[in-house]
Amino acid sequence: MKNRRISWARLISDVLSPPVIWGLMAFPIAFYSAESQERALLWALTYAVLVCILPALYIGYMVWRGHITDIHVQVREQRLRPFLVSVVCAGVAFTLLRVMDAPSLLPLFAIFSLVQLGVMLLITLLWQISLHSMSITGAVVLAGALYGPGTALLLSPLIPVVGAARIRLRRHTPAQVVAGGLLGALLTWVMFLISLSVT
Repeated sequence: MKNRRISWARLISDVLSPPVIWGLMAFPIAFYSAESQERALLWALTYAVLVCILPALYIGYMVWRGHITDIHVQVREQRLRPFLVSVVCAGVAFTLLRVMDAPSLLPLFAIFSLVQLGVMLLITLLWQISLHSMSITGAVVLAGALYGPGTALLLSPLIPVVGAARIRLRRHTPAQVVAGGLLGALLTWVMFLISLSVT
């Protein structure tokens, strides 16, 4: 029974990991104000590859080399390089999306990702806040901001499910999960308010 609970929690942690969530978020953002579905798909894929897939591949490579213990980077001291790689990739994504003439909300999302990663990096130097909790809460808030409170309400059960999975795996304490969720909601709402002033 214990192994089943751990397997369930690990499955949730893998399927709803931050790279997956951030990559999925790029698609409703890209399609929200795009005039062409083809261009929206190209913009979303550009963001997903640069901000999500490349850093994930780097982490996988570092795990394979033995420099990082697991793909979720459980050890706080091992998070510095993956965070720096992610920050650089987010900066490249912002520049490229601007060159590709993507709607302003998507480059802003890349900048938001960069800021969010920077904040997480600073916090990681002192404390291991939950990036899983931050990303899923941010995704729910953003979905509500773009598509209405009904959508956010429909997705909101994912927040406690992800939090419970991280606690079950003993990767985070309840305080770290709650702090990640609050920070994710706050930063995402600030990003959306800024987007209203620039679009």
